[in-house]
Amino acid sequence: MNNENAEGETTTTKRVHDQAPSEAYGEFMKTGWIPSDLPELAPLEVVTYAYTRRQVLSAAFPDVRLVIPAGNSKVRANDTDYVYRPDSTFAYYSGVQGSDATEDAVLVMEPKAEGGHDTYLYIHPRSTRDTDAFYRDTHYGELWVGRRYTLSEAQSRYQIATRKVTELQNFLTGTPALLLRGGDRMVDAAIAVHPREEEFLIFTSEQRLIKDEYEIREMQLAVDATGFGFNDVILTLPAAAEHPRGERIIEGAFFGRARLEGHGVGYNTIAASGSHACVLHWTRNDGPVQHGDLVLIDAGIEVDSFYTADITRTLPISGKFSPAQRALYMLVYEAQLAGFAAVKPGAIFSDINKACQAVLAKGLADMGVLTVSAEESLRPEVGLHRRWTLHGVSHHLGLDVHDCAKARKENYTDAVLREGMVITVEPGLYIQPDDELFTPEYRGIGIRIEDDVVVTANGCLNLSERIPRHPDAVEEWIRTLQQSR
Repeated sequence: MNNENAEGETTTTKRVHDQAPSEAYGEFMKTGWIPSDLPELAPLEVVTYAYTRRQVLSAAFPDVRLVIPAGNSKVRANDTDYVYRPDSTFAYYSGVQGSDATEDAVLVMEPKAEGGHDTYLYIHPRSTRDTDAFYRDTHYGELWVGRRYTLSEAQSRYQIATRKVTELQNFLTGTPALLLRGGDRMVDAAIAVHPREEEFLIFTSEQRLIKDEYEIREMQLAVDATGFGFNDVILTLPAAAEHPRGERIIEGAFFGRARLEGHGVGYNTIAASGSHACVLHWTRNDGPVQHGDLVLIDAGIEVDSFYTADITRTLPISGKFSPAQRALYMLVYEAQLAGFAAVKPGAIFSDINKACQAVLAKGLADMGVLTVSAEESLRPEVGLHRRWTLHGVSHHLGLDVHDCAKARKENYTDAVLREGMVITVEPGLYIQPDDELFTPEYRGIGIRIEDDVVVTANGCLNLSERIPRHPDAVEEWIRTLQQSR
């Protein structure tokens, strides 16, 4: 990095084998450009919500500098990076979103003598035409990666005082600060570990447990977009069934919709056909999709604000459930209904899992595969039914697919549900293909049904209610879509 742009930013990144341009070429490249300033930018809707979030954070940690990095880019291979996605906590407090989010940005909240904090957003500003960074900097240059905001444009967009990130290292030196560590190499090195660092990490996770109005609207958008993605998947099932790697066709169809509707997928799509559905995190997605089998699709679209959906549907590839498939599916469906009923203010988060497990254990006992009663199996020290239902049935959802993961146990699994929490309800049954306790027609069947709900004053609202779940509705969904082509 050895050149300055018009705003004083030193930022030229070269690849090893790039040929240096001549001096004449460099001068020529500075001339003949039409002015390309953006018109005045209106603040984003999220600005007021992000401001309120920062006020809560400021009140919790007065008189100390707070540093929240967006994170560096991550190398995929040699000089090729993974698609960039900023740290969720940075997105939450800054409001930066979509393609505006660029690596190395840092949000700094500086304590004021009279109380509270001033907020600064450190970024790499635009590489303007009067510098060689614009065409030579392969990492940040506009010709290589596209236009970024100038400092004034970013300040208009996010209503935060904006500074050059190249000034940040000197600013950080010598002053104690609370840092969300692990995302930015330079910042980690510049700031010594603070005794309240873990407390800071936990607080920024737990603050996100209750979603504001903006967040719930964004999550509804993510869920609705995900519904369109499942429609696309259903339309591709016939083609998937004709290809030896049909799971990839399903994955590709959903990914295409995710890029159209938002930033991308919120997590790696699970497209698990046949017995692959019994592998809980099957993301290889390289198997065939065969008529007569089910395909379990666990997928979510992350919209430009970085909020994600997390939906699972289990679909009959031929459009109809077999009797064995339907029997297991209905058991999972009834378990999910019990889970929905358990979601209400004042209930304990773990009550959702208990409600679903009770239905599943009884159903497995009725099928004759449990060697003890359902009641005995539900005792924590027994749990034999968990052979076929291995995972918990709920987690928080938001900017991360497993949101608020740093929250303390007493504020997560042991917490009382509160209005505004957004969680999943996702029971499942998985009969391994070599499980002799089940008769052959059940072996190799994996079923999960997952929906995203928000806790309301009287219970819960299923944000994904419009994506069919009942087996009759699923069959009609497939028939209607495929006949419409």
